[in-house]
Amino acid sequence: MMFAGLSRDELRAMYRAAWRKFKQQQTLTPLDKQLVAIVSEHPEYHVIVESAASDLANYSPRSGQLNPWLHMGLHMAIREQVGTNRPHGIAEIHKKLSMRAGGAHEAEHLMLEVLAEELWNAQRAGKMPDEQVYLERLKSLV
Repeated sequence: MMFAGLSRDELRAMYRAAWRKFKQQQTLTPLDKQLVAIVSEHPEYHVIVESAASDLANYSPRSGQLNPWLHMGLHMAIREQVGTNRPHGIAEIHKKLSMRAGGAHEAEHLMLEVLAEELWNAQRAGKMPDEQVYLERLKSLV
């Protein structure tokens, strides 16, 4: 729950601050290192992270736009889940999927699609996500 209670703008500012410190070769906190790793793996988002004007963009799935901030946040969520193995078994799924998909980052892309859909379904239903349904869907990727 490290990001609980933070606004959209505060979360984006965290990515920006970490990236700026990285570019200026300043000391990074452990969280900064995690954020920088995700931004580094997405060179197509560097301009967005470096520009506060990008916050004015209205990323709409209806218009086929991928929200880069959501995408990076889902990477963070997957990494946290894998690191803590919660739900139980997700670390093993990630390991197997990484071998099949050609790497951890590629595996995360497959997994975050499932996570995003499960979060959307839970939000739409007004309840907490079902970890077992989520885990079963992830298992089907392997």
